[in-house]
Amino acid sequence: MDGSSVATTDLFKALGDPVRWSIIQQMSEVDELACSRLEQTLPISKPTVSYHTKILAQAGLISVRKEGRNFYYTLRRDVLQSIASELWTVAPGPRPVRDGMVDLKSNPNNRRRNRIRPRPNDGGVAVGQEVVLLTW
Repeated sequence: MDGSSVATTDLFKALGDPVRWSIIQQMSEVDELACSRLEQTLPISKPTVSYHTKILAQAGLISVRKEGRNFYYTLRRDVLQSIASELWTVAPGPRPVRDGMVDLKSNPNNRRRNRIRPRPNDGGVAVGQEVVLLTW
């Protein structure tokens, strides 16, 4: 087992706890999140908030900034993107691309597809139809 697999398993262990997943979800909605906000929104004690954020920081999923007595957390979106990319290598399949970037939010299998028939000689795309490029 190489070092990258160990790091990946540590990331999944950190993400596997419901409290830590809730912390990640809250951080995904803002650029930076104060520890005091987590203490207000989570049904756990302050030391337990600290314990969970420490695990997330050790796994590299969040960065921590201290200002005076206050702690502020930022989600490491690049780390989450790398986890998603590693998952795609294990279970490859079509991936939607929008505006030149892989779109991890949409799942082309769960979306209703518009059954618009293109007119002859118009390039194959009906006016107003969304085009999604799938890559492997």
